[in-house]
Amino acid sequence: MTSPATGFQLSRRGFVQIGYSAALGLGLASTLPRRASAEVARPRKAKSVIIVFLTGAASHHDTFDLKPDAPLEIRGEFKSIATPVPGLRIGEHLPLLASRMDRCALVRSMAHREDNHLLATHQVLTGMAIPGGIFDQIASRNDWPCYAGALDHFHPRTDGVPTGVTVPTFLMEGPLIWPGQHAGLLGAKHDPWHIKDDPNKPGFRVGALQASDGVARMQERQTLLEQLGRATGGSLADRSPMAEQQERAFTILSSGKVADAFDLSREPTAVRDRYGRHMYGQSLLLARRLVEAGVSVVQANMGHVQTWDNHGKIFPTLKDRLLPPLDRGVSALIDDLEVRGLLGETLVAMFGEFGRTPKINRESGRDHWGRAFFACFFGGGVTGGAVIGKTDATGGAPVTQPYSPMDLGATIYQALGVDYDAEIKDQLRRPVRLNTGRPIEAIYG
Repeated sequence: MTSPATGFQLSRRGFVQIGYSAALGLGLASTLPRRASAEVARPRKAKSVIIVFLTGAASHHDTFDLKPDAPLEIRGEFKSIATPVPGLRIGEHLPLLASRMDRCALVRSMAHREDNHLLATHQVLTGMAIPGGIFDQIASRNDWPCYAGALDHFHPRTDGVPTGVTVPTFLMEGPLIWPGQHAGLLGAKHDPWHIKDDPNKPGFRVGALQASDGVARMQERQTLLEQLGRATGGSLADRSPMAEQQERAFTILSSGKVADAFDLSREPTAVRDRYGRHMYGQSLLLARRLVEAGVSVVQANMGHVQTWDNHGKIFPTLKDRLLPPLDRGVSALIDDLEVRGLLGETLVAMFGEFGRTPKINRESGRDHWGRAFFACFFGGGVTGGAVIGKTDATGGAPVTQPYSPMDLGATIYQALGVDYDAEIKDQLRRPVRLNTGRPIEAIYG
């Protein structure tokens, strides 16, 4: 994009990497006074949250909630293995995570009623359902904000560090963007960054963070933009829906606080190898580096959109392609955070948008099933070795208290020090609740 008056140029690709453009529109939002009966602000439990998102929905039956006594058409091909936690067994193709379950709070009774990928993705990534959502509804500024967007709204940053970053890609199919990944009705200025490159590729770099002709030249261009705004009778912010995104880009480029985090070549070879030389592993390593740089919310998508949507050939797909890199990458992340003294202040939450059907289908796969799924929590003060909730003999539904995506959202907000039931305003200036759930306190013992 080039201004004929100034010659200023910042690539469209660069701004996509910085965050969603104003093409989705700018929302209006503000906080309102709390309800008189509401609780006081919750204490922050973590400095950062890393969301390990299993897009497409991993099968709980074949990972963290096996049913070895069920009929073959339900229990499937995988066996369970022991963990350090007495009585807790998980899938045999997660041996590294199995040995670390004493650092995990495992919730087996997550549940909701949504079996559509897009609507369910919005629920788990925002902690709320899309108002009036329809089947396969794509992203819009009527969506609820993602966790990073809400955090940036309530606690905006001016230190040159983004509140949220999503790696290694945002979820989209063709031109259709999945909901729940941006700040929604709070407006584009609170969107997290979305990185579009695989950090495992040789020479990985984020172009939007590189000032090819130097910081001084970049600052000169910013001055020219400001002069252009004054010359046309108003500030640039008054006239350009992209202005706030541009201003944030300038701030981050000039500060350089985050640029180094994206340079994975600074990591020892042994560390990179420990995570695994694949997209999962290097994305999780990048997540750790971003947390070290001060980023509050990092979402690491394990695959492109619907990677874990295994309607057919689920067992070889999980065994050979999906579970080994996940097992290695997440285990390395937990160990690395612990060694660096970051695990206690970093909540790692791993989940998909729903579970999979108890009964294996004719294509040797499992279909969509929102009635039961899992969430794993590491660090951030959780009680390691805790197993919360239980499903029935077929893994079809919780037989103990179910926890909803709203509860998941409240848990993440509480960890970040955000008042989860605060009020905001939608685009029509109507007061709405940020979240209607309650934190899953059982993960803290």
